Amino acid sequence: MTETLLEERERDLLRWRSRRGLVENDLFIEQFFAAYGDQLTRRHAAGMSALMDLADNDLMDLFLRRKEPEGALDTPEVREVLELVRKRQPGAQTHTS
Repeated sequence: MTETLLEERERDLLRWRSRRGLVENDLFIEQFFAAYGDQLTRRHAAGMSALMDLADNDLMDLFLRRKEPEGALDTPEVREVLELVRKRQPGAQTHTS
């Protein structure tokens, strides 16, 4: 079974809905969309939508691995999106000495 990719308008609406009041969250989300925007599926949209229902501080705790999803938020879609977001952690570029 193949995943259905989001259409451009759906992706733009998801991106708009994902805007946050906490700039640190916005940095994670911007990098997520920059890296994976063209590959996002309806499954990813469901996971991201669930995350966007959280308060900013709770979302930041998940992005920084201070917490893991619990209860109704602990779904495969949410975990998949979190893993993608965490791979794109702001400031995590490789530095050479």
